[in-house]
Amino acid sequence: MRENRHKKQKKIVIISFAAASVLLTCYFILVNSLVSAALVPSFMENLEAFQRITDESYAAQVQTSDIKMNRSKSLKETEEWLKTAQSQKVSRMTEDGYKLIAEQFLAENRGSQDKPSHKWVLLLHGYTGWKEEMYPFARWYHQEGFHILAPDLRCQGESQGDFIGMGWTDHFDCLLWIDYILSQDKDAQIVLHGQSMGAAAALMMTGDEMLPRNVRAVVSDCAYTDAYSMFGEKIKEWFGLPAFPLVDSACLVLKLRGGYNLKDASALDAVKKSRVPTLFIHGDEDAMISVGMTEKLFEAAICQKELLIVEGAGHGQSQDKEPDTYFGKIREFLEKNLAKSQ
Repeated sequence: MRENRHKKQKKIVIISFAAASVLLTCYFILVNSLVSAALVPSFMENLEAFQRITDESYAAQVQTSDIKMNRSKSLKETEEWLKTAQSQKVSRMTEDGYKLIAEQFLAENRGSQDKPSHKWVLLLHGYTGWKEEMYPFARWYHQEGFHILAPDLRCQGESQGDFIGMGWTDHFDCLLWIDYILSQDKDAQIVLHGQSMGAAAALMMTGDEMLPRNVRAVVSDCAYTDAYSMFGEKIKEWFGLPAFPLVDSACLVLKLRGGYNLKDASALDAVKKSRVPTLFIHGDEDAMISVGMTEKLFEAAICQKELLIVEGAGHGQSQDKEPDTYFGKIREFLEKNLAKSQ
């Protein structure tokens, strides 16, 4: 009798262990899939949910006639500008062996040949984006006498990579682009202008002690505070899954697979150390990244700072909602800060 009971208990232990192993394996597969679904573009595009998420993201944008009209006008003017703009592709290799691609537009000669422009801007696109999305900004900066470098961030566009960097690996990669600019112009005065994830990457750069003093100003358009919070929000919004414990598990999986931790990707921590003058911009109807995130970044920043909240603008739409206000504020901010550093 005692022997039968012992056998039964042993069987229960074996079954329980097997069940736990199966559940743990399934959980690991789920977390691994979530990491790929959020950070590997080629994996995302094969998901049935990809088109739904894309459609929902577009539907969440503000669809007013003025935004549509200004957007259309900007794209048409950019298309015309690209027909005559002189550009070239440049590349850099990362320490972990990925080739990064950027498009460079040199400023037209302004004034005397003895006084060439030393103004440069590094334009950083958003999550799952590409450099071409930043060309309307490139056109404006070109008209203002800037040289422009517009890279495809890691694992996006023409640049190689295994995982989207959520600003963290990108901010290291962008230091390579800063080095490239300085190899072309040792007196360069560099502006970082990013949107969404690109803005977060720019802010993360300002917290890096290796950032050269040639970086004189940042334009942060609709940045998030940190990738950890964003990942948790999107897991719930896109897949209906709880942030805890999935996000912490995803951090571990990403560290093993991609070499970085989502918790490291914090623009909020970076601005607490930044000394680079920063203009924070956000639309008050942004359904992708809450305007509250930029307000938190602004409050936490210890650098010289200014804030522009554009009423009626959705995610990345501030320049189309109020183009004169948007670019006028940037011009004023840069003239003030670049002039100080000359």
